[in-house]
Amino acid sequence: MAQSNELAESPQAPEALKISVIGCGYLGAVHAASMAELGHEVVGVEVDVEKAEALAAGRVPFFEPGFEELLRRSLASGRLSFSPDMKAATGAAVHFVCVGTPQRRGEYAADLTYVEAATSSLLDVLGPGELVVGKSTVPVGTAARLAALVAERVPEAALAWNPEFLREGFAVQDTLHPDRLVYGVADGGPVDAEALLDRVYARIVADDTPKVVTDYATAEMVKTAANSFLATKISFINAMAELCEATGADVKQLADAIGHDDRIGRKFLNAGLGFGGGCLPKDIRAFMARAGELGADQALTFLREVDNINMRRRIRMVELARQVCDDSLLGKRIAVLGAAFKPDSDDIRDSPALNVAAQLQLQGASVRVTDPQALPNVRRQWSQLDCVDTPEEAAEGADAVLLLTEWRQYKELDPAAFGAVVRTRRVLDGRNALDREAWEAAGWTYRALGRRNA
Repeated sequence: MAQSNELAESPQAPEALKISVIGCGYLGAVHAASMAELGHEVVGVEVDVEKAEALAAGRVPFFEPGFEELLRRSLASGRLSFSPDMKAATGAAVHFVCVGTPQRRGEYAADLTYVEAATSSLLDVLGPGELVVGKSTVPVGTAARLAALVAERVPEAALAWNPEFLREGFAVQDTLHPDRLVYGVADGGPVDAEALLDRVYARIVADDTPKVVTDYATAEMVKTAANSFLATKISFINAMAELCEATGADVKQLADAIGHDDRIGRKFLNAGLGFGGGCLPKDIRAFMARAGELGADQALTFLREVDNINMRRRIRMVELARQVCDDSLLGKRIAVLGAAFKPDSDDIRDSPALNVAAQLQLQGASVRVTDPQALPNVRRQWSQLDCVDTPEEAAEGADAVLLLTEWRQYKELDPAAFGAVVRTRRVLDGRNALDREAWEAAGWTYRALGRRNA
């Protein structure tokens, strides 16, 4: 049966490898299905039996555009399977470790429990000539330590570090068509890691995708350095938003103006509620923690202020809601549009939207939250919040509407028709995503972080 994906239609299929993917959460599941799409025989090893069975049945445990189709296509090809048993990885030429590295409770540092456990279990089935490839985001120095464990247990195997750069909402695209490949490898050794990874990514390499081959430490730092840069850029424009509010300037026009400078660029200069999710916040904190352990903490002290600026955006959003509600939230009905930390995702980890919603409720507001994909997660983890299925339900009788996640369907709301639902036409654009002129023309009072009042 012909595959519709352009990679599957390549006339020169590379030699297929047997690959294992250890850990089939968000990163691992997408990576496993993508490797099968590239033509390899892939087994995903997931210790959570229910998750492994769901994936094997083509049921996706999270929302990611395009992934369900990819998963089912890869399963139907016969090249992809899932198992809760590490023994299923036996005989694979390449083993990708894709488990999570959450922030330690009460600390900034990353929790490496899952990475260490996965690697230790893998060593029991690892064979000579095989390659362990870390994809998890880890503190610098982790790869060298794990490589020593591999060398001690299986001297004829090797370890490489191949960081991931997935954006939630674009994970399939970012895996099959990455903007770069990074290989962290050791000099010499029993396995030619670069050559083996080139075979894994043969179709991607053939597309002239930029490739950086470097040492372990540099490869480990690439992901955290990239995330720290993006976080810094977001917090920079949000700091400018604070100044704009103090001076009467307009942060959106400011961003447009400086974004025309190609040394700066317009991307990630959208002032608003700030960043959240499972990567940027924990990664910049772990970066700071590791720098401190290495005695280089002064190099990253600026990231503490980046983090502080980001968290202040949430406080400021609550203050703005109170201002527009006649300086009191007590008894006011507030509609919150968006719960996921970003659109095209159901991920609510460190969600700015939910943080704001909870704070509004604590200050006496009656809050209704809606989201196109994240409500099951919200109902499970934030049971104190009132969730409804549609923007209209959330906004019924509302004293103010807050756009906190910039889903396309919220940006495309008809402000005139939507205005018939609310009690008072007040909208707070937490993402600077709405057409201000259209909403004001429909009789709404429009407020946004860093924007001039009408």
